[in-house]
Amino acid sequence: MDADVLALVRRSVPRLSAAEARVAETILGDPTLVVDLAINDLAQLCHTSLSTVARFAQSLGFSGYRELRVAVARTVTLAQAQQARFGLDTTAIDPDDEPAAIAAKLAAQEIDAIEKTALGLDAASLDRVALALVAARHVDLFGQAASSLTAQDLQQKLARIGCSVAHSADPHLALTTASLRTSEDVVIAFSHSGETHEVVRAVEVARDAGALSVAVTSAPDSTLALAADLVLLTYAQESPFRMAAMSSRIAQLALVDILFVRVVQHRGEPVVIPLQLTHDAAASRRRR
Repeated sequence: MDADVLALVRRSVPRLSAAEARVAETILGDPTLVVDLAINDLAQLCHTSLSTVARFAQSLGFSGYRELRVAVARTVTLAQAQQARFGLDTTAIDPDDEPAAIAAKLAAQEIDAIEKTALGLDAASLDRVALALVAARHVDLFGQAASSLTAQDLQQKLARIGCSVAHSADPHLALTTASLRTSEDVVIAFSHSGETHEVVRAVEVARDAGALSVAVTSAPDSTLALAADLVLLTYAQESPFRMAAMSSRIAQLALVDILFVRVVQHRGEPVVIPLQLTHDAAASRRRR
């Protein structure tokens, strides 16, 4: 089940009926209502029937309203604990916030993103990706803008253990390399929204060429996720007051670290030598 049930509710809205959408919007507006209200009370508040509320819960993958209620209560409790840790009433950043408040709110948001990404991890899918990377002839990494930074981070890590790996922020070059991939290769694409056109197109081309395609995204129903063979989900909610990717980037980087450690574990002893060689080369350069 989704590590953050509210994110699951938010993603479900476009595919819901009008009555079910009212239930979703009510929950998103004040999640504590679900904790406090019985199913008949929530149905009355949403001007709908008990069966609609039950059907809404089942559409999210829950057995019924009671299980949904427990999941929301857990999410609300975690959010309240996160805010209490930093002495906050809310993690939403206000344009008038002082530096200390900005630091506390960003820390709370980013810790929350890392925790939810770790808790929501699909271990089986991650292991399949790690094993594929170990066996791959070549690895291509796709990502634009902030997601390009995550791709670069994984490129650096894999290169240090001797993997043949490449990343280009140029979407045309990405398409060129994607078209040359084979069944011996792996491509990993990063997009928080899962709707970055250039990234989706590169994955489609590489997949059609025979490569194993992996999507790293926070949107399981996105175009990118549907185009990929395997999906690794991140969990992050950006502040409305944002100038660039923040929590989403942190969640991606956390997932990359987990994946890399698993690759190293599967590679075993042979990674020790390239890691030591790259460390020594960098250390030697610093001493000059």
